[in-house]
Amino acid sequence: MTVIAHRLLKAIFGIGLMSILGACGTFKRPEPPATLNSRYNDQQPTLSGDGRWLALVSNRNNSNEILLYNLQSKRFVQLPGLNQSNVILESPSLSRTGRYLVYISSIQGRPDVALYDRTIQRAEILTEGYRNWVRNPQISADGRYIIFETARRGQWDIEVLDRGPLIELDIPDGTPVVNPSLTQ
Repeated sequence: MTVIAHRLLKAIFGIGLMSILGACGTFKRPEPPATLNSRYNDQQPTLSGDGRWLALVSNRNNSNEILLYNLQSKRFVQLPGLNQSNVILESPSLSRTGRYLVYISSIQGRPDVALYDRTIQRAEILTEGYRNWVRNPQISADGRYIIFETARRGQWDIEVLDRGPLIELDIPDGTPVVNPSLTQ
């Protein structure tokens, strides 16, 4: 084999190898499975009071997020406005029919209790400006009360947050709630 042929073979091999390695960078990872159990890290499951909805924390889409699974239709449902790439979400809790979802939202390492309303597809921080650490929020079946642990006194204590009598309660049959201040 001549020197020129050897160099040509080496160049062809190098170009082929670079093409193969370059193609590896453009490989698109397949979409996560729509089934409940998967090869991904799924944790912190919670059920709605009616047993229809399951919320969990997952890393299926290469980021920490809360997923909501309909146990009747066996499908995940979208939660627009909930999961953001720069926020760590954990400790989900669901109201009776899954309308309200309460969870811990940590931005830059600071945990806050947050509430997501599936009807209006909006999340809000409930402990914004709160100076103490919080963890493990739970929501009542009707969505009015939220409890969580707080380190306000230098130890873990329980706090109860009353969202008030004027909120739309999560009730199973959709019966309108009478506002107590209007009946007097």
